[in-house]
Amino acid sequence: MNFKGNRRRDDPEINLIPLIDVLLVILIFLMVTTTYARFSELQINLPEAQGDSAKEMPTQITVNVDERGSYAVNSRGIAFSGVESLVEAMKTAAGAQADPVIVISADANASHQSVVRVMDAARRAGYPRVTFVTQSSAQE
Repeated sequence: MNFKGNRRRDDPEINLIPLIDVLLVILIFLMVTTTYARFSELQINLPEAQGDSAKEMPTQITVNVDERGSYAVNSRGIAFSGVESLVEAMKTAAGAQADPVIVISADANASHQSVVRVMDAARRAGYPRVTFVTQSSAQE
């Protein structure tokens, strides 16, 4: 039995004109609502103040690390037996200073582990302020 009959089947067509209209509306909406950064110069007169300069500079503890993994705290070599030996050397170098700045001066060929040990020792000693010494390259 032929239930379909002799109907002709039309191929579906996609009308692109409404799609283009919708995309143009979206594009116009985005262009209108987008904010662009505008850099403007403001003439600012900064206030003046009288004050004393800092009486005490924070103590800096310099920890040197060479390419072989040897350590020196404030230019004094230490016998590294573990992170605890670094902690003790830092505490001795800090003396009564409560919050010294730990300056890590590591050789470019020093192992990553050696530098991480110094950072771990500073954390264990309770000195959160750690910085690194670098130099600019000759090309700059």
